[in-house]
Amino acid sequence: MPSSATSPRDFREKVIDRAELPNMSLLEHLQELRRRIILSVIGITFAFFACWHWSERIFGVMEQPILQALRENRLDDHLNYLNPTDPFNLQIKVALVAGIFVACPWVLYQVWLFISPALYRNEKKYVLPFLFSTVLLFVGGGVFGYFLVYPQALNFLIYQGTLIQNARPMITITEYMDLFLTIELGLGLVFELPILIFFLSLMGITNARFLAKNFRYAILIIFTIAAILTPTTDVLNMCIFAAPMIVLYALSIGIAWMVHPSRRNRRKEA
Repeated sequence: MPSSATSPRDFREKVIDRAELPNMSLLEHLQELRRRIILSVIGITFAFFACWHWSERIFGVMEQPILQALRENRLDDHLNYLNPTDPFNLQIKVALVAGIFVACPWVLYQVWLFISPALYRNEKKYVLPFLFSTVLLFVGGGVFGYFLVYPQALNFLIYQGTLIQNARPMITITEYMDLFLTIELGLGLVFELPILIFFLSLMGITNARFLAKNFRYAILIIFTIAAILTPTTDVLNMCIFAAPMIVLYALSIGIAWMVHPSRRNRRKEA
């Protein structure tokens, strides 16, 4: 029976909302996950072939940070390759990276479709804000790395090389692309931290109190991740990596407080 503080209409809406939540078995969850992964791979594949035609121009944008760093240190601004297959492999990597960024809205939409059955009816309307924020964070991480982190790191590394007498850099396209992938995709994924906390809090695995209580340990983990991702050994570049992650973690505490199941249930019962 509904309580005196709850109208019959509100009580019926709560019952309907709870009835809408599907009871899926573990096998059904795995099948749904498999379906979403397959659709995500298909989307990335289409984006890969779409970007293949523009791979030369895309790499022209990707190589600008290293060319600029070489010019600023008065060095030859050309990259090298040691194997005849390297240019072809480079085209594949460039098209793949660009395809991942192009297809990220589709991939994140599949993520939303996978978790949406666990949401109440009134919460499913946030699909557009979810997609916008996840795409913005992922692309924002790549832009942050391309315009701020990567140029600073390359300038530092190239400058250190100029201090060695009679030494000239011979940077290959393969090594440069691998480093570019590590920085760009790494920062893109790191910037998705608020979305990860959103899911964990939504499922009741973590909460704002736990995140705030372990803030100092989170900072230690963040600087460890920054030390792994940054290509240099200096503290300045590591701090440049870590600073946005600390801000995102603080933002995640607020997100965890808003979407935790206990708060959602109180909001539904209000």
